[in-house]
Amino acid sequence: MRRGRWLVGAFLLLVVGTAVGGFLLRRAMEPTGGGKGYVRINAPTPRRDVLEDLERRGFIRSAAAADFAARLGGRSATVRVGTYRATGETGAWSNVLALGRPIVQMVRLPETNWAKRTANVLQKAEVCKAEEYLREVNHPQGRKTDFPLPETSLEGYLYPDTYDLPPLLGAKAVVGRQLEAFRKKVWEPLGHPADLERILKVASLVQLEAGRDDERPIIAGVIENRLKKKMRLQIDASILYGLGKWRRLTFRDYREVDSPYNLYRVGGLPPTPICSPTIASIKAAMAPASHNYLYYVALPNGSSLFAATYEEHKRNIEKRKVALKNES
Repeated sequence: MRRGRWLVGAFLLLVVGTAVGGFLLRRAMEPTGGGKGYVRINAPTPRRDVLEDLERRGFIRSAAAADFAARLGGRSATVRVGTYRATGETGAWSNVLALGRPIVQMVRLPETNWAKRTANVLQKAEVCKAEEYLREVNHPQGRKTDFPLPETSLEGYLYPDTYDLPPLLGAKAVVGRQLEAFRKKVWEPLGHPADLERILKVASLVQLEAGRDDERPIIAGVIENRLKKKMRLQIDASILYGLGKWRRLTFRDYREVDSPYNLYRVGGLPPTPICSPTIASIKAAMAPASHNYLYYVALPNGSSLFAATYEEHKRNIEKRKVALKNES
């Protein structure tokens, strides 16, 4: 009889304990009411450590409860490298599930961008702070690559492409991926070109001046012809790079902007490339077309008119004015 009462008591205690434990577990798994954010994992990390970080940051109530639930749910005990979403709005279990799904975020870094504009794209995508990216770009010392790097700026070496760049990845990793893409898509395929820095300077000018791929070698030829004759290049895009903003230039800008990138006032090539050129522009810089053109003017349709003399160039400018008028 006593044994029976003991068994009944033990059973009731188990039921009550289970109910209380279940209540406490459910309570511990409820939303905290916190906001949303990310957690960045740079090396495989024990799940419990990550959950404790989420608890400290207010995304979950109890790391112990979340870890227990994760074990019951058969979740991996290790969180892989990546960036993960975290939220205090939907409960701990949603965070446990999120730790199995690293964020994939494809970010386009266009060839027409210079580093300052790319930095803004990265900051908007929450990949890194703009100033952190520019710091990596402007201080390349110590980076090891298979190709020579300049000492002052990586402008022109940061291959333009669409990359998987999750939030919080960091500027150092972004630059590393861009340089590795440059090695694979430029340095190796083009046979380790000599005078790489000069090639990239010319290619960056071609990139921003040419509206059509078939005209890139022609424009590269104009640049080389003018350099041979000691003529100033007078390329607007270079002034804009020096100004750090894209806007309409005035005649006063041509005369007064005091910058080594003002190729209306300064002879030769700019101090650095002015954007990240595509492989088409780089090939054009390596093999410019042979001709006697010294001038070109862009038309609204993206093509250009070329001239060997200034008189012919002035006629082309008038043709451009007519084309612009017809467009309006």
